[in-house]
Amino acid sequence: MLTKAPKGTKDVLATEVYKWQYLEKVFREVCESFGYKEIRTPVFEHTELFERGVGETTDVVQKEMYTFEDKAGRSITLKPEGTAPVVRALIEHKLYSGPLPLKFFYITPCYRYERPQAGRLREFHQFGIEVFGSDQPAVDVEVMALVYNFYKALNVDGIGLNINSIGCSKCRTEYNIKLRNFLEEKLHNLCETCQSRYEKNPMRILDCKNEKCQAEILDAPIMINHLCDECNEHFEKVKEYLELADIKYNVDPKIVRGLDYYTKTAFEFISNEIGSQSTVCGGGRYDGLVEELGGPSTPAVGFGMGIERLLLTLENNGIEIPKEKGLDIFIVTIGEKADKEAFRLLNDLRKNEISADKDYLGRSIKAQFKYSDKLEAQYTIVIGDDEVDKGVVSLKNMHSGEQQEVALVNLIDELKSRLGR
Repeated sequence: MLTKAPKGTKDVLATEVYKWQYLEKVFREVCESFGYKEIRTPVFEHTELFERGVGETTDVVQKEMYTFEDKAGRSITLKPEGTAPVVRALIEHKLYSGPLPLKFFYITPCYRYERPQAGRLREFHQFGIEVFGSDQPAVDVEVMALVYNFYKALNVDGIGLNINSIGCSKCRTEYNIKLRNFLEEKLHNLCETCQSRYEKNPMRILDCKNEKCQAEILDAPIMINHLCDECNEHFEKVKEYLELADIKYNVDPKIVRGLDYYTKTAFEFISNEIGSQSTVCGGGRYDGLVEELGGPSTPAVGFGMGIERLLLTLENNGIEIPKEKGLDIFIVTIGEKADKEAFRLLNDLRKNEISADKDYLGRSIKAQFKYSDKLEAQYTIVIGDDEVDKGVVSLKNMHSGEQQEVALVNLIDELKSRLGR
């Protein structure tokens, strides 16, 4: 067990990390083009934050959280999602007192104890954004447009947008009565989890993945048909702004989302390329969460996107992430005096922002050239004891095979010219 990663976790090796770095780079660029600023929150929080924020009836809180007591006996939880910690930071630092709306993005690890499967791990990573301070439908669509633009920047096709409205506390209260009446006679046929949700949050029953439960609730009343005037108007404007943004969508009245804090708009971006786990991004509006956690009444909207699922989507769509460029220079040495000169030269190159490396294993000349190839070096410098005495090196273009002698005093300038620096 000592040399095996815990179940549901995965190492990102040097041969793969460039993919993550590329996605992070593109995500940052898209977020910044929309006026979003990065926020970073701790990897663990007080357990109560998620119990109150995410919701006691959710699978996340009931079954999936990594919770433990610290040495002072405080209940601590590794964060299972990104929104509640950002809301906590908003309240703690009174960020709501500044200019509104506040627009944040984050890149964060999250932790949930569930059965590992394709695109879903126990330690996973999320891109996310949160907007605080505006209740306008246009902001809901801006959030979706950011996702849309991100996928477009990655050349991802075949992603569909499904939207729904799950109402506010006013219309949801009336709807829950109708839903309970519908479910009352079917309750004994539902799974244990659904039965436990019947009183506290019956709408969550609609989100159950159990096939037997889905068969029982097939004709259940849907929230979208029971919206109050305000929520209905909001949803109609969301659709109008989606059309203005030229973003195609489908209305899916069964989208509930797995967290209790959502109100009004709920949405999911769907891919058919990763099997049963088809949701690649999900989000919506959560106008009551800031107040629920002790802050002032503050409308908010956001999304979370799993990076592992995104990587799987790209792979299944045949989209290759550009590899990082290879090393600028590799120095091949022949002799002890040359090795010391190479070490000095190596530091000069790096000071001039030229990426460079040399052999540290005492390889043969042939083996050094092979290693240079593996590092995908653009140029190889060959330096021996005789070259040190003459103050020259042999510079070889590893793509064309062209080789020429260059004076050491002119080497930096020559390389900068060749590399376009």
